[in-house]
Amino acid sequence: MAEFPSTETPSGYNRLQELKAFDDTKSGVKGLVDAGIQSIPKIFVRPPDELAADYPISGTHFAIPIVDLGPSRGPATVDKVRHASETFGFFQVVNHGVPERVLEEMLTAARGFHEMEREAKMEHYTRVERRVMYGSNYDLYRTRSANWRDSLFCVMGPDPFDPLELPEICRDITMEYSKQMKRLGTTLFELLSEALGLKPNHLTGLDCLKGHLIISHYYPACPEPELTLGTSKHSDPDFLTILLQDGIGGLQVLHQNQWVNVPPVPGALVVNIGDLLQLVSNDKFVSVVHRVLANHVGPRLSVACFFTTYRYPSTEICGPIKELLSEANPPIYRDTTVSDFTAHYNSEGLDGTSALGYFKL
Repeated sequence: MAEFPSTETPSGYNRLQELKAFDDTKSGVKGLVDAGIQSIPKIFVRPPDELAADYPISGTHFAIPIVDLGPSRGPATVDKVRHASETFGFFQVVNHGVPERVLEEMLTAARGFHEMEREAKMEHYTRVERRVMYGSNYDLYRTRSANWRDSLFCVMGPDPFDPLELPEICRDITMEYSKQMKRLGTTLFELLSEALGLKPNHLTGLDCLKGHLIISHYYPACPEPELTLGTSKHSDPDFLTILLQDGIGGLQVLHQNQWVNVPPVPGALVVNIGDLLQLVSNDKFVSVVHRVLANHVGPRLSVACFFTTYRYPSTEICGPIKELLSEANPPIYRDTTVSDFTAHYNSEGLDGTSALGYFKL
């Protein structure tokens, strides 16, 4: 597990004390920016050894695939999804059927929530797990450096969800966006099933679509973006993620030991393979490390939909799909449950180390 010094250093700096002071404000990174800071607090500064070991940023050689989900999709679409899922673990989708109005309103509502008065947001600020939670850095006390972002978590399923739990400013559009994500998720899991050589309903039959959560991230403008990150490098502990990002950019994917930019494409949604899909596909698909840069420009807004049931205790086993296994392709991972997998992931925090290694046979 990632650790940080919790006692005073020779210089008198107490990291734990500063973390608690930041947490106790219940106003997140935006609160720091509103206070007019000119330099970032030490808890956000990346350690020198981490900066020195960072991968280079790629030029224009690599490009994240774009998949058209329009009415003419067929075997060629499945091939594109297969290639992207096996190589990059990321692709963007266009003609996906989610109305542009819904995308725009979702981003507007996310910004509206994060820019409410502090007192109005504080009632949602918590580190105790609830269906709706506002906070900054879920792993604040476990990482070497905090990330320059605030987040609103909304666990939409599988249990029935009461819209009144959502802040009024983003209530209606979040419910509509949730329905749109479930519809698009159905299409994507069908394509991914076919890309694995399985029947279209195979992955949904494994409950990959059963639950999802929506997280709205808010990345304020940063006075020293070169010293911190918007989101540290990590892979996602779910089956699949669908991401809506605004036009500022900053999302990067680690490909062939280089950081590759995922540029915003108007109207497109970013899709990435999660750890659990890599596990059940027995490494056929790859869950790739990615991160978000901090920026002088902001705020940057993004809305991520994660397909997972990790909040719900279940004895249902999650393991490599038997139809994909053979003597030449034996199982790489041991069986687990979604809740056990995610519990291990969360215990480590965003440290850039894949949780999959712990579950290898």
